[in-house]
Amino acid sequence: MLSLHNSKETKAICNAVEDLGHEPVWLREENAAISVEDGDVSVEPPVDVIANRLLLSNTDQPAELLGLATTFERIRPMLNEPDAVLASIHKFATAATLADWNIRVPDALLALSNDRLNEGRERFGEVGVYKTAIGTHGGGTWKVDLTERVNPKVGNRQAFLQRLIDRDDEKHRDLRVYIVGDEIVGSMYRYAPEGDWRTNVALGGAVEDATDDMPEEAAETALYAADVMDLDYAGVDLVEGYDGWYVLEVNPTAGFKGLFEATGTSPAPHIARLAIETVGGEVDDDAVERIAATLDDSRPSCAPAPKPASTEQPDIGYIEEVVVTGTSGSTQALAKSDTGATRTSIDTQLAAEIGAGPIKSMTRVKSGSVKGGKARPVVDLVIGIGGNQHTVTASVEDRGHMEYPLLLGRDILTDYRVDVRRRADTDEAERDEAGEILEEEE
Repeated sequence: MLSLHNSKETKAICNAVEDLGHEPVWLREENAAISVEDGDVSVEPPVDVIANRLLLSNTDQPAELLGLATTFERIRPMLNEPDAVLASIHKFATAATLADWNIRVPDALLALSNDRLNEGRERFGEVGVYKTAIGTHGGGTWKVDLTERVNPKVGNRQAFLQRLIDRDDEKHRDLRVYIVGDEIVGSMYRYAPEGDWRTNVALGGAVEDATDDMPEEAAETALYAADVMDLDYAGVDLVEGYDGWYVLEVNPTAGFKGLFEATGTSPAPHIARLAIETVGGEVDDDAVERIAATLDDSRPSCAPAPKPASTEQPDIGYIEEVVVTGTSGSTQALAKSDTGATRTSIDTQLAAEIGAGPIKSMTRVKSGSVKGGKARPVVDLVIGIGGNQHTVTASVEDRGHMEYPLLLGRDILTDYRVDVRRRADTDEAERDEAGEILEEEE
C-alpha cells in the first residue's frame, strides 16, 4: 500500500490483506526507499505489487507525488497507475476524456484567459458550477451567478465552468458507484445537507443504499467510465438529468466510510483481492465477503513506527499580509491571527469585491453581547500565505468598524506557529518611514 497519510481506507485495505492470509506492507515516509546499485533496482521494504492511494488533490506539489508513484510503478506492478490517476484527479481532463469516448458529461469550458472564459459563460445560463480543476471533498466547487464575471484561476489552481445538472422537482442528490476491477462493490445516493447543494459526505451529506435499485443505465455508465479512465478501483459520481445520467467525476482515491455506512459493504477486501490476484496469489471469495461486512480501520500490524512529531512549523505574524481569492477576483489584505476563533472570517465588503460565495449555509457564532450568538453566512475562500494556499469555509460579517478585514481562525492557524511580535502593518509603516527619511536626505 503506497500511502503517505493515515486514512481509514488505507488502514482497512492493509488489514484486509492480512485477514486474507497475505502479508501487507505499508509504504510510507518512515520506511520506503528505492535503491539502484550496480544496475540492480530494489524496493524497501520488499513488495510484490503496489496499490496506489497517494492523495494528489489536496497537495501543493502533486507532480512530486506523481513522480514518486511513477518510480515505484516502473519496477513493480501497480493498481491505479500514475498516468490514470493524473487524468482522473484533473476534473476537466476527466470530462474531456469521457466525452471523447461518448460518455455523457455536463457541458464545460476551461479557458486560460479571463476574456475567453467570460465570453463563453452565457451558454451555461444564469447559474452554473465553477470548479478548480483539482480539488477534493467538495472544496473548490461553487454554484455561481453567471451574470457576474469569473476568473480562470482560483489562487494558483486552474478553474473552469460547468453546466449545472439538477432535477429541481427533487432534493438535490447524486450517485456514488464504487468499482473494483470490473465489478460494482456498492453504490449510494448522496443528498446535499440543508443550506448546501454539494453532496459530499465530508460536508455532511446524507447517504442511502442504492446497490440493489440503481438504474441499469447508471451502473453501465459508471463501469464504462472507470474502464475508460483505466482505473483499477474508483468512486464514480453521477447525477441524473431529465435526459439521463451524467458523469461528474471519477475519483481514484475515493473514501468509502460513507459507502460502508449506506451499504454495509467495505471495498477494502475487494481491493486487497485484486492486488493479490494481480501477482498470482489466491484468495478465498467467501473470506472477501465476510471481511467486507466490517470496516476494520484499526492500526494495521504493518504500520511502521511513527516518526517523532516535528515541532517545526512555519511562523505566521499576529498581523499578516495575505492574498484572498474568490470566484471573480483576488486581492492583498491584512489579516489578524486569532487562535481563539474556530473559523476564519471576512469583511462583507471585501467578500463582495472578490466574489466570495455563493453563501453555502449559515453558522452561529458566539457573541458576548447577543444571547445564543449571531447567525452569519459562510462561503468558500482561498487564502494565500507565503507560498501556501488554504481553501477554507469562512464566515462573512461586517468588520467595517474593525481595523482588519480578515480574521484568521484555527482552520488555518493549526498549520502555523503564531509570532505575536511580527506585524505586517508595523513593518510596512517602518519601511515607509525609512523611505521618507531617505528621500529627505537626497
